[in-house]
Formats: sequence, C-alpha cells, structure tokens
Amino acid sequence: MKKWLTAIALLVWLPLAGAAIDARPFEDPEQEDRYRQLTEELRCTVCQNQNLADSNAELAVDLRRKVYEMVQDGKSNDEITGYMVARYGDFVLYRPPMEPATYFLWFGPALLLVIGSVSLLVFVRRRMAANAVDSDELSSDERQRLERLTGADRKKGGQ
Repeated sequence: MKKWLTAIALLVWLPLAGAAIDARPFEDPEQEDRYRQLTEELRCTVCQNQNLADSNAELAVDLRRKVYEMVQDGKSNDEITGYMVARYGDFVLYRPPMEPATYFLWFGPALLLVIGSVSLLVFVRRRMAANAVDSDELSSDERQRLERLTGADRKKGGQ
C-alpha cells in the first residue's frame, strides 16, 4: 500500500517540481545573472505573491521566455522592465516607482500603523480615566464595608 501511495505522490509531484526549472543557454555569466535578477524582481501577474522565477503559471513561463529573448537580444534591464510595465502595469514590479498613484502602497502601512497606535493609546487612556473616576467614588455600602474592615483591623492591631 505504501508503494502505491509513494508512486501516486511521485506521479503528481514530479511534473510540478520541474515546471519552474528553465535550462536556458547563455553566452556569458553576466547574461545569466541579469536574467536571474530580472525574473526575481518581476512579479507573476497570475500568482501575485510569486516572482517569475518561482512561478509555475503558464504566463510566468511565457514571461521568462520573453525576458530570456530580450536579454539575448542585448536589451538593457530598464528596457526589459519598461516593456513589462507597459504591458502589465506597475503591478508587475515588486518595487513600484514612487509617484502619486503609488503613494498609498509606499506610505499606507506606516499610516495604518500610526492610526492604529493613536487609536489604541486614546482607548487605553480613556479606559484608565474611567477606571480612576469609578475607583475614587465609593457607594455608601462600600464605604460602610470599608469602615467595618478598617475598624476590625484597628481592633486587631490594638490587641
């Protein structure tokens, strides 16, 4: 039974494991490094949380092929990323440019952190102020109980 399960797992897993492996010939190591760098910096528009190098999506395979062709044609990194941005928008970049349309992407997390911290601080201070006011004023029952307890302590202490 274990052999069958292992065989089935291998049959399912092996095609997926080899999907992202690209054996592409390069003229020199510099081209290979540029290709690797570009495919790691560009986002797969289908997977969204993976770069082109790690994605198994068909679109990612096509985009890796296009990047390879452009590297082989001698295009610069800026030309290649410009082509991808023109075709897929700034979303294809893991680090979008700093411009008014992307300010929320750059500053949004910090802004949300500040708003959350201020809200928490205000909430805690209001809660502490409410507890302080409540604890300063004793009801008549509480005052009588306190007098009984402190009077009992004085009697014990005096003995």
